[in-house]
Amino acid sequence: MDSVYQYLGYPAQANDDSGTSRDNLWLYGVGTFMVLWALGWLYRDSLEIEDIKEKYVFVTGCDSGFGNLLCKRLDRRGFRVIAGCLTDKGADDLKRATGPYLKTVLLDVTSTGSIQKAMEYTKQEVGDNGLWGIVNNAGRSLPMGPSEWMRLEDFTSTLKVNMTGVIEMTLTFLPLIKQAQGRIVNVASVLGRVAANGGGYCISKFAVESFSDCLRRDIHYFGIKVCIIEPGFFKTAVTSLDPIERELHRLWNQLTPEVKASYGDKYLEKYIQIQRLIMNAVCDSDLSKVTNCMEHALASSYPRTRYSAGWDAKLGWIPLSYMPSCVIDIGLKLVMPRPAKSV
Repeated sequence: MDSVYQYLGYPAQANDDSGTSRDNLWLYGVGTFMVLWALGWLYRDSLEIEDIKEKYVFVTGCDSGFGNLLCKRLDRRGFRVIAGCLTDKGADDLKRATGPYLKTVLLDVTSTGSIQKAMEYTKQEVGDNGLWGIVNNAGRSLPMGPSEWMRLEDFTSTLKVNMTGVIEMTLTFLPLIKQAQGRIVNVASVLGRVAANGGGYCISKFAVESFSDCLRRDIHYFGIKVCIIEPGFFKTAVTSLDPIERELHRLWNQLTPEVKASYGDKYLEKYIQIQRLIMNAVCDSDLSKVTNCMEHALASSYPRTRYSAGWDAKLGWIPLSYMPSCVIDIGLKLVMPRPAKSV
């Protein structure tokens, strides 16, 4: 290093002033490196694939919400979109709002037969091009609530869509994706990083995170990229208050008198009030923050492994996921109501 300093005009044996200058030189060097690295990363992140109009993308859960908006945006960009819709009405509405190149197919991700039919249809559509991307967006959130209030079927009804559906869709369509050396985009959630409530939703989103990580490491040899979208809270059917409250009442009504007594008569009312407060405070109405991430994962030459969508995700949930578990435990204790017979 003395030779470097001598070359730059600093004496080999530095006094206090030259030592300070050397420290400043290091700071300038580190600062310059960080700025150049950031500029290089931004440039690399902005690069996009070519021949978008020849790329086929399959999206699930397109009746409403993120999937519906994504299909419209991809269609405008020139992608050949195949939209999986659960209902005829959802498919018809989407067709009327998009161009002639967007195709729809009825799809229930909990049905092996429905998934197989969708794959056969897609195989005919894409031909030798293969499938550039699949976006596993279909999902459900309900029921959510205290774990003790749930029955086994309350968990499995969510897991069939959010977990098993994602796995089966991916494995069924994987040969078409390998053919195109394409992309797999799985929609998880910030609640796949921080388990904040009971029911199957958090469990399923943790599973999506794990499945996606394992899959990415297994198939990167084939040129396939696996991306995870981690949205915060947004105003969609998943976060609509009316269905959430109906499900909470249903769960409460199926409890035994002993369990109800342990929580107290006012617990349900307080729980619902907190849910309203949280949803009204944090839910973002700008769904494009999520679809921008999905679109980047499909169109970028160098897609990211994870995308955090929404300021609550970036500044709240994701940093919280790196903190000790006791921090989250204490936070939830302060927010959630206490049962009548708590210790």
